[in-house]
Amino acid sequence: MNPIVTPYKDQSTSKKEQVATMFNNIAPKYDFLNQLLSMGIHKGWRRKAVNMLKEVKPKNILDIATGTGDFAIEAMKLNPDKVVGVDISEGMLKFGVEKINKLGLQNKIELKLGDSESLPFSDNSFDAITVGFGVRNFENLEKGINDIYRVLNRNGMVAILEFSKPRKFPIKQFYNFYFKVITPMVGKIFSKDSSAYTYLPESVNAFPDGEDFLSVLRKAGFKDTKAIPVTFGIASIYIAKK
Repeated sequence: MNPIVTPYKDQSTSKKEQVATMFNNIAPKYDFLNQLLSMGIHKGWRRKAVNMLKEVKPKNILDIATGTGDFAIEAMKLNPDKVVGVDISEGMLKFGVEKINKLGLQNKIELKLGDSESLPFSDNSFDAITVGFGVRNFENLEKGINDIYRVLNRNGMVAILEFSKPRKFPIKQFYNFYFKVITPMVGKIFSKDSSAYTYLPESVNAFPDGEDFLSVLRKAGFKDTKAIPVTFGIASIYIAKK
């Protein structure tokens, strides 16, 4: 059992409540810091993840932990009828809605407040589901994955993009230094919530990546599971079918 890592040391509130508060706090600078800290690499990861869903030709797509909607926007390249994004942070959704409106995609993409571990949708509602850097923030990982399985159509596919822990020298050493020293320092300078960028490496370290996460997916009922490392194992794309 992996330890539960929370953004703040407040024992009186749940991880879910703390994650929502954290993202509300950093929402105004989130896209800027994402671009700065990843040097734009995350865009290529997202493109690759979405491309892997082409084979199911999804018409209804769900983007979980949608944040400011970047994954939902990328999913439009699959030519779906509808993309729905859910997130527990009202602050992030506010910026996402503004972005989608500017792109003129408001008739295709709907963002709504929702709990990733108790999704407000009926069984078998979506042909494909994406999650970008969200599953490690679940309070109960297995519960969240079970609910993803529930709302996915039979023969539907899920693509989950999440940070991993590189194992090879010197990537491992550089990654650890960057995540544990540079990231919190930059986050503290630009964000009013310095805890958010200390929580980031802590949550990545606690997340059961690689084969351990594939085991969680298989336990929920998923089949044809695979993990595709990207950029020397800094992140992984997890693919699975119902």
